[in-house]
Amino acid sequence: METIESCARVPENMRELPKGFRAATPDDAAAMAELVNMAGEGMPLYLWSRMAEPGQDPWEVGRQRARRETGAFSWRNTVLREVDGRVAASLVGYPLPDAPESTDYSELPPMFVPLQQLEDLAPRTWYVNVLATYPEFRRQGHATALLDIAARLGRDADRDGLSIIVADSNTAARRLYEQAGFRERAARPMVKEDWDGAGDNWVLLVRQ
Repeated sequence: METIESCARVPENMRELPKGFRAATPDDAAAMAELVNMAGEGMPLYLWSRMAEPGQDPWEVGRQRARRETGAFSWRNTVLREVDGRVAASLVGYPLPDAPESTDYSELPPMFVPLQQLEDLAPRTWYVNVLATYPEFRRQGHATALLDIAARLGRDADRDGLSIIVADSNTAARRLYEQAGFRERAARPMVKEDWDGAGDNWVLLVRQ
């Protein structure tokens, strides 16, 4: 069993970050939950509300998931931008395998199937799972700087490029990514269930 000290150890590939950027720790779970919900346009909170025990705050579910040692949405996969001691923006990402582990999506919740299908179309890339900035810190170059860090982490992991999935309705994000060299590779219709998010399709963008 890991000690508290080992659980909070900075991942090796995030120890040399530019000034103003740092690796996340479990103590950043609250900000991570807020930023992933922004990036996911409310879908994470919807999912957490379905996962919550009776009487449990869905935000606490998100914070618990951010504190995990493993999994995609984990503090270990997260870089934060700080401004005057405050978290301003967040990057969550990790390398995708050389080939999909499985193309059988029958056991996945329907909402996740189109997302996993798109992710599987970008093997050997470094996947940007979350890129989000608090409103008061937007238009200051933080997202672009985090994409530069993602590119470096991707090279360190011997990946062939970067990938990200966005909603077709998120025109501001798509404009940012296209200016950074991303190009559309594929799209899949959203499965929304009771989530009321905007858009009709998830779009996979890749930068080689």
